[in-house]
Amino acid sequence: MATELRFDEVLRVLTRNEVEFIVVGGIAAILQGSPLTTEDIDIVYRPSEENIARLARALGELEAIYFDPAGRHIAPDVSRLASLRMHLLNTSCGRVDVLRTVGDDLGFEDLVDRTRVFDVAEFRVRALDLETIIETKEHAARPKDRYQLLFLRQLVAEIRRRDPY
Repeated sequence: MATELRFDEVLRVLTRNEVEFIVVGGIAAILQGSPLTTEDIDIVYRPSEENIARLARALGELEAIYFDPAGRHIAPDVSRLASLRMHLLNTSCGRVDVLRTVGDDLGFEDLVDRTRVFDVAEFRVRALDLETIIETKEHAARPKDRYQLLFLRQLVAEIRRRDPY
């Protein structure tokens, strides 16, 4: 599996397979000007039966397998995607975390109105707005999230100074 993240290719495959998803986490922040880097792409998906089938097809195309310290090669399938809430995957394009919810148990329907649409290459994707990214990182409260919050809050302040809304 590739270790270098090619998030544009992950987004291309998801979009081509018509998966309904929201980019969350580091890549969502980068799309909005964050100078931070990330080693994975995190998405929240709509948990409908049809969308889970499309997601499973896309993950198959990406040769996804679960991150497993024991070294087993377990591929995500419709059953796992429908029943588990978190899928930490290695793919041919790098690490992809496929999540049912983020933050304080916020799912696709809770988040969709808290997104912005971005043009990435020849396609469009939804990504969490910076305020919601900050909220989810505050909830996670991991050391790396606390560090990133300093930069994200500064970015929001700079954007508001440039373009008050």
